Amino acid sequence: MKITDVKTFVVDNPPPQTGGRYFIFVKLTTDSNVVGYGEAYNATFGPDVTARMIEDCAARHLVGHDPHDIETFFRRAYSSGFSQRPDISMMGCVSALEMACWDIIGKEAGKPVYKLLGGQVHERLRSYTYLYPRSGSVFPGETESRRNVYNDPDLAAETALAYVAQGFNALKLDPAGPYTAFDGHQPRLEDIDLSVRMVKAIREAVGTSADILFGTHGQFTASGALRMARAIEPYDPLWFEEPVPPDMPEVMAEVARGTKIPIATGERLTTKWEFARVIENRAATILQPDLGRSGGILETKKIAAMAEAYHIQVAPHCYCGPIVGAANIQLAATLPNFLILESIKTWDGFHADLLKQKIEWQDGWVIPSKEPGLGVELDEAVCEAHPWTGGPLHLEMTPDPLFP
Repeated sequence: MKITDVKTFVVDNPPPQTGGRYFIFVKLTTDSNVVGYGEAYNATFGPDVTARMIEDCAARHLVGHDPHDIETFFRRAYSSGFSQRPDISMMGCVSALEMACWDIIGKEAGKPVYKLLGGQVHERLRSYTYLYPRSGSVFPGETESRRNVYNDPDLAAETALAYVAQGFNALKLDPAGPYTAFDGHQPRLEDIDLSVRMVKAIREAVGTSADILFGTHGQFTASGALRMARAIEPYDPLWFEEPVPPDMPEVMAEVARGTKIPIATGERLTTKWEFARVIENRAATILQPDLGRSGGILETKKIAAMAEAYHIQVAPHCYCGPIVGAANIQLAATLPNFLILESIKTWDGFHADLLKQKIEWQDGWVIPSKEPGLGVELDEAVCEAHPWTGGPLHLEMTPDPLFP
């Protein structure tokens, strides 16, 4: 079996843009006409550039080769151009292509991918969702411009109760203020005050029926993060996510040592080498790899195994499309140290439209598919009908300092 064809799709995510502005998918076809799908969580360049990068990577290291040879493909791509070090853009491409290879491998074997990775440990997967505004996602710079679930405690509590009524027993929000290209910074007193009021309102509304996940985006210095942590500790969050920028786990470890709240991190990290630094420095007790960026399914299985040896749990990240979601599910089903899975609401809306059969979600739990491969099929007609024509990146930081 050989890979013979590669096709990419850059898909506009229509309003309310839950999960991001666009999705980047890839389709691989073999000489026996088996098709596999993958997705990149890659935001450092425009999505059309990323699509061309995926095609270039495939042409150099995958086309004409057997999709079963995952290790060989990974090492060749990882070393491409005499690099041989973690490269977030390359790993976004590799992740998309690698999960498409696994989709093919599973279909060829007639089994879900999780059956080929050690077998299924979990029959169902606990999931959480963001508290999404009714109008959809809120992008940087918007959170202070109108009343929404990220700046209004009463709205946040009301929305939290609605999600609990659906079946969710874990909810995430990130009310901690703007994140900028010049972070980390000290939190403003108004940001600490709002965060406390938001978390308190949700805790009072949901009681012990749901965990609260406190999200940040690496905004703070270690001392600033600890100020925030002390303020929200009384409301017992399940985690404090990425309290400082991701480039120095030694600094994140200062936060981990200084708070009772578990520290979670990983959505901006890639490959076992970057996650190893987090583990070695005891910087977090919860890892959040995103399979569209971390290096793919097998690489993230290795990351999870490293974490397991240190009693660190894994909570796969997903702020992107349903193919990454499906890959997360396949991996999570195999992990003894799995904690919780990020769900884009209940996988409804455009995420469901993009698939021929939606991801199954029941009363707060994701049910792994028994279909071969990743368990989902991309609806290419829907992809073709929603081409991306915009300019912004998937996620963007405020470009100016918070305190000019």
